Amino acid sequence: MYTHCKRTLGPVSKEKYRIRWWIQMSRTKERKLRRQREEEEKHREQIHAGLRYEKFEERCKKPALPNRVNMAESSEEELEDRQDTVERATIVYRQMLPSLLNKLSRIKDPRNPNQIAHKMTVLLLYGMLMFVCQTGSRRETNRTMSYTLFENLKVMFPELETLPHADTLARLLEVIDVSEIQECMVELLKDLIKRKKFKNYLLKKGYLIAIDGTQKFYRNYQWDEKCLERNVGKEETKTVQYYVYVLESVLILSNGITLPLYSLFLDNEDWIKGETKQDCEQKAFYRLAKKIKKLFRNSRITIVVDGLYACGPVIKACLKNKWNYMIVLKEDCLKTVWEEAKGLMKLEPENSLHVKWGDRDQKYQWANDVEYEFNDGNKTRELMLHVVTCHETWLETHNRSTGKVEQKETRYAWLSSQPLTERNVFERCTKIGRYRWKIENNILAEKHHGYNYEHCYSYNWNAMEGYHYLMKIGRLLNVLAANSELLAEKVETLGIRGFIKFLKMACSGSVLDADRIREAVNRKRQWRLILIA
Repeated sequence: MYTHCKRTLGPVSKEKYRIRWWIQMSRTKERKLRRQREEEEKHREQIHAGLRYEKFEERCKKPALPNRVNMAESSEEELEDRQDTVERATIVYRQMLPSLLNKLSRIKDPRNPNQIAHKMTVLLLYGMLMFVCQTGSRRETNRTMSYTLFENLKVMFPELETLPHADTLARLLEVIDVSEIQECMVELLKDLIKRKKFKNYLLKKGYLIAIDGTQKFYRNYQWDEKCLERNVGKEETKTVQYYVYVLESVLILSNGITLPLYSLFLDNEDWIKGETKQDCEQKAFYRLAKKIKKLFRNSRITIVVDGLYACGPVIKACLKNKWNYMIVLKEDCLKTVWEEAKGLMKLEPENSLHVKWGDRDQKYQWANDVEYEFNDGNKTRELMLHVVTCHETWLETHNRSTGKVEQKETRYAWLSSQPLTERNVFERCTKIGRYRWKIENNILAEKHHGYNYEHCYSYNWNAMEGYHYLMKIGRLLNVLAANSELLAEKVETLGIRGFIKFLKMACSGSVLDADRIREAVNRKRQWRLILIA
């Protein structure tokens, strides 16, 4: 048997203990103050030597979604949560859909009026909801579209008067001008801009547009004359592959929200093998530039693109349209420009800046007015380019594996439309140039987060394009809904994909209170965007 003895301190011992504790605390405080003074002195010396500290809004790693069971305490509470979420989602979607459907109704319908069972707007809305609900394919849509889900969707979207078959939509997309679907989506964006929904998230009252190309899908046989062609494999086993390639563009807001803009399909309709070249990204860029210029006309535009576009004709097109640009400059691209830029950087060491950006050290060097000549048809033209490089280092701790601290480094380089100075180099590189990654993230989300970007949907080229544009509308609606103040709490709890699944489950689980949904829509509520997903 063990007994626990408690030792009591006498008055003298207590006093000694207090003195020892006070001395220990004083030493700890002194060490902290000394360390703080050393850090401040170090910062003063660095600033004196040219180091600049930029305001860094720390964006911590997104917390993991909660791993817990249903928080509802009863089935009644769970049903109420579903009802409330559907009401809020309906308010957001109804901010955009009526005007969009009104625009879509103007598309010419070539079908025989006497044989029409479903209006064109019903079919196109059905197609949009395929991608809003992320059903994945035509067959999956037919399987999952229950009458309970249809009844609830009909309350949310009264324009969905009838329930069509997925193949009916495919047949419609084969015969209509599907490019008008995309134009309607762009007009919706234009309306939102006019309503000043993005006013607080513009880049110096201008628009930041990223452009990049990606493969949609490929086959080992030619299903359409428009598809592109390439040889794959080793010399002895080389085979022909046929693929679809799309040039994408997105509008990037300053708070990080990325909204789909134009999609341009590359095609070989006018290609003659052995005589002319296939369609390519650069050719498509000039066609896309005309569309963007027509849409934004006299607005301030900044274009961000990858190293494929670091060439004279693309830069000339941007200057002609009076656009700003930040173009990635690869080491093996424009060798004469690189040589002259590196020489100028050595001759002008004052054209450099050391920036402390959060936990990262950035060393910028730039060279303005670098001469560049290129062939433009039968003429040789000259441009003045501005080159900037950024060498970035940081420490990375491997907490989950070895626990070791590893020093990492990376290097970036861009061509800038504006001359670089100490005042603008950080913003142009970090706040503009590096935002090009947003379009890559957007494409990855469309491919792997439920939108089935790489799915064909139809081997009819016109219908395939139509499904792609409907997918873009579904993506736009979901991005705006997920980043809305009304749904912020739900999206933060479930994540964007979890929210979409929950919304679909809420609509397909049981028939909701239609009167409450209508009342919620009729009630005037302000719709504001905030960055969540």
